[in-house]
Amino acid sequence: MTDQWSGPLSGSPRGYDHEGLPPRPDLTALPGGAGLPELAVLRPEPLDHQLVRRLQEQVADLLTEERSNRKRAGQVELSRADEEQRALSFIQQVVRGHMQDQLASGQVLPDRDHDQRLADAVFAAMYQAGELQELLEDEQVENIDINGCDEVWVTYADQRGKQRGRAVASSDEDLIDLVQTLAAYAGLNARPFSIASPSLDLRLHDGSRMSALMVAGERPSVSIRRNRFPQMFLSTLVELGTIDEQLAAFLQSAVLARHNIMVAGATDAGKTTLLRALINCIPPHERLIIIERSLELGLRRNNPELHPDCVEWEQVLPDPDGKGGITLDELVRRSRRQNPSRVIMGEILGPEVLEVLNAMSQGNDGSLSTLHARSAHDVFNKLSGYGAVHQGLTEGAMHQLIAGSVDFVVFTRKNRLLGGHRTVTEVLEVNGLAEGRPASSSLFVPSREDGRAVRDSAVAIARAEELLDAGYQDAAWGYTTPRQGWL
Repeated sequence: MTDQWSGPLSGSPRGYDHEGLPPRPDLTALPGGAGLPELAVLRPEPLDHQLVRRLQEQVADLLTEERSNRKRAGQVELSRADEEQRALSFIQQVVRGHMQDQLASGQVLPDRDHDQRLADAVFAAMYQAGELQELLEDEQVENIDINGCDEVWVTYADQRGKQRGRAVASSDEDLIDLVQTLAAYAGLNARPFSIASPSLDLRLHDGSRMSALMVAGERPSVSIRRNRFPQMFLSTLVELGTIDEQLAAFLQSAVLARHNIMVAGATDAGKTTLLRALINCIPPHERLIIIERSLELGLRRNNPELHPDCVEWEQVLPDPDGKGGITLDELVRRSRRQNPSRVIMGEILGPEVLEVLNAMSQGNDGSLSTLHARSAHDVFNKLSGYGAVHQGLTEGAMHQLIAGSVDFVVFTRKNRLLGGHRTVTEVLEVNGLAEGRPASSSLFVPSREDGRAVRDSAVAIARAEELLDAGYQDAAWGYTTPRQGWL
């Protein structure tokens, strides 16, 4: 019995390095596995949250003692990677001690991998996402919504759909501790999550977006939107059915021609995924400055060879006394002095709208951004509203600025005609002002057949010559007269 237990921890934990946890077995590869309902797949008993917490505290005490010893000896602090490796050694030590105590007291081990699962859980609790880690490693998980530690809803991309998940912490206090740990380690800058700072937006290690809130409700709530496609290209979106080949050619040429593009849509409509694909059309020699509330696009991590000269900035929150910090509009303003080829704004959220539009209209051609909007034409109202609320600008002034800044609006949504599949449904070209408002023409419109964006060849492209220089022309697609079935 002891031999069965001691094997996995005799060296480094199974498949471990400081980059992440070991791979999980593919249960669907078993005979009949793909067709089994979820309950038919045998799973080990859930680990005791309190036990994981106690072992985590023991490891933390050992690390604290070692830090103190190194400091007294005048040695430099360990790097993050080295500390994780040292923590792995301590995890093996405390888990082995726990298992020996269990065996000595005559306890029966739940399963032969119990010790390894304990080691995985302690490491995840300290350096990753704790009980959430297994969900984050599941490629089919799209969203995780937590309404308190034991009310967890998981949305899968496959036939499982939305399901109730198991608890991710033993108490709401432990859930808050988990979020605080992620806030301290996961992002570029440590972010507070406390009664004084009860809301949090954060990018996790895998690129997922986490939003957390406490105090406002009876229980803390956490939502995680998974980034299932960290590296995206227009050709992949064609394969996924998000766009057709003609629209892919059009968008690529629009990026290469250095037009300013606004990607719009509702929450979870695929805006960030589309933005990634557009960014990957930019030639590698260009210098990119990425500005986000919390780093999400992850170009330096996911595509270093595609964008070697890339700077990523995120908003820096002030300290608890309200001192320091860097706002998004300050970052946009500062970007003009950093010699950018293009400035890419992850999402326009309000106060920075004036700086973004100014950057687009004052020489930073080829800028890309996203915006929450209910329709393609709603983009103009949203931008104008932001300018009025946050900058005190009149509607007329904002409309003039929009008309001189934005070249194309690309709208994406969950397509009801395709069962909620995310597709681009419309592309607008902005053509200056008409009666004091931004004038636009619908170049690509929803088809009656499936709602995906198709070219309305009856509508001329004002920037056709610039797109032709970048490789796109309608004639190459054989469209000289309107096709039937277009809206």
